[in-house]
Amino acid sequence: MGCTTLAGVDSRASRQAPHTAAIWAVLRAEVDRYVGRRLRVLDVGGGTGGFAVPLAEGGHEVTVIDASPDALAALRRRAADRGVGDRIEARQADADEIASVAAPGSVDLVLCHAVLEVVDDAAAVAAAIAAALRPGGAASVLVAGRAGAVLSRALAGHFAEAAALAADTGGSARPRRFDAAGAQALLAAAGLAVEHTHGVRVLGDLIPAALAEADQQSLDELELRLSAQAPFRDVAAQLHLLARKPA
Repeated sequence: MGCTTLAGVDSRASRQAPHTAAIWAVLRAEVDRYVGRRLRVLDVGGGTGGFAVPLAEGGHEVTVIDASPDALAALRRRAADRGVGDRIEARQADADEIASVAAPGSVDLVLCHAVLEVVDDAAAVAAAIAAALRPGGAASVLVAGRAGAVLSRALAGHFAEAAALAADTGGSARPRRFDAAGAQALLAAAGLAVEHTHGVRVLGDLIPAALAEADQQSLDELELRLSAQAPFRDVAAQLHLLARKPA
């Protein structure tokens, strides 16, 4: 199969997980810059392949690294079931072992979703991502948002936890929580230029499940509309950034 755009692939994935629609919108725009070209993608902490398999279905070669052998086994089964097992390589490794998996300047796109908040040295992992990217390549980075966590704890009545999260501006707690400026600064220090910052689950964690389920489509549309707008973006449960290595 030749390389295709992700228009059909990511829409299916978004229907299965509506909260990822904003991420897929950014990834679609990035991949569509290279229509007709097979990209090399590195998915750090990619687990069972929620992003890797659709990208492989688009014709791209994806290497997934994850510390969990069970997640990688599920990834291999999922890739085989979808007919893309030959385009996905599953490697058991930690995020700080990126250099042992991807040679410098060898990757077009890196996904690093929900990883930087739990690694020992987020700056070192960001630097390794930058090193793996070819000049002009991009990184899709998803991190936990600090303001969103504060709001969700407070609305649940956990005021002491909310206060502790609000006070932790240095990111000493684990998992780390980021604001947009902090996440952007981390990637900039690694030599990456941040082009887009979006919120993921701006409202989803704040609205009672019964209300969300009553009109999920309208909620999803509102989430997308608010995802790139400050101040709504900044109170999201997660922040998604697209950053590029200078050409």
